[in-house]
Amino acid sequence: MLKGVKMYIFDSHVHIYPDKIAAKASENISNFYDLDMSFDGSISQLLEACDKAGVNRCLVHSVATTKEQIQKINDFITDSVNLYPDRFVGFGSLHPSMTQKEADDEIVRMIGAGLLGIKLHPDFQSFYIDEKRAMELYEVVNNRLPILFHTGDKRFGYSTPSRLANALKSFPEQRVIAAHLGGYTEWDDAVRYLSVLENVYVDTCSSLSFITPSQAKTCIEAFTEDRVFFATDYPMWSPSDEIERIKKIGLSDTAMEKIFYKNICRFLDIEVPK
Repeated sequence: MLKGVKMYIFDSHVHIYPDKIAAKASENISNFYDLDMSFDGSISQLLEACDKAGVNRCLVHSVATTKEQIQKINDFITDSVNLYPDRFVGFGSLHPSMTQKEADDEIVRMIGAGLLGIKLHPDFQSFYIDEKRAMELYEVVNNRLPILFHTGDKRFGYSTPSRLANALKSFPEQRVIAAHLGGYTEWDDAVRYLSVLENVYVDTCSSLSFITPSQAKTCIEAFTEDRVFFATDYPMWSPSDEIERIKKIGLSDTAMEKIFYKNICRFLDIEVPK
């Protein structure tokens, strides 16, 4: 609620899975991060959690750990968006092991299906953000779609903020969302390397549980309130809890409106709710 008015909320980072594998996929994420999941990754639990929290819309995606999974995953995301067009928008998946022709064909297919971007997870997909085959993939993307990167994790070197900044030297026009306030467990480096790049936006998920409201505010101010998106990383965190964490940062009503929905709507070029 802002000034007594219920606010539109857009969750810009949500993982979903088909019902038959949702619980297993959620368990795998739990094991990878050694963190308990709040939900099982199914669409039904997502919608229930969103309704409870007052989340109106979600950006949904999934990650292909091999290139053979890509079309099936992108079809699932497309079907999910088509089933809930007022609740979901979708990002598709690519993999750096694809040939340039395979990547180009899939990007064309994704655009034709109405998907609005690409999700890449270097840690799950085992590639360095600035390695040669990844750079060749970005060359094929050629800013036709924005890329949402999982960014940061001190346990690995795949997705560091500095590597993303290095990659973007060759692609200064490519619009990017660096998840987790620019770098999970590497928030200082995110500010140092990424906040100065105007084509880099960040989301708030899997961050606010690990840093203080003051640290979060410092990150948001570094990227500016115009380049930050609210996100939960479902099935990891509760939308209700993440909304409350945002409210505790001490942002202005104008900043919260931007972060909760206005920024992501403009980024994706979809109508901003009145």
